[in-house]
Amino acid sequence: MAQTSDYPPVLDTAMVAELLGMNVQVVRRMAREGTIPCYRIPGGRPFRFFRDEVLEWLKGFPVHEEESAEEPADS
Repeated sequence: MAQTSDYPPVLDTAMVAELLGMNVQVVRRMAREGTIPCYRIPGGRPFRFFRDEVLEWLKGFPVHEEESAEEPADS
């Protein structure tokens, strides 16, 4: 698994999807809706994302610990 520092400072949609473990189409929809911080270069169609802004945006969500599939056995 790649470290976040392995990604360049400016990301395209596919890189953001990989970084977040999401589908590319979902990232595009979120960008169009303004849910995730992104930019378009004047005259350009593709979205661009600043890696650090995406990571800060992600930190704004609460963390829910998943229950472990393995329960300790009572002895």
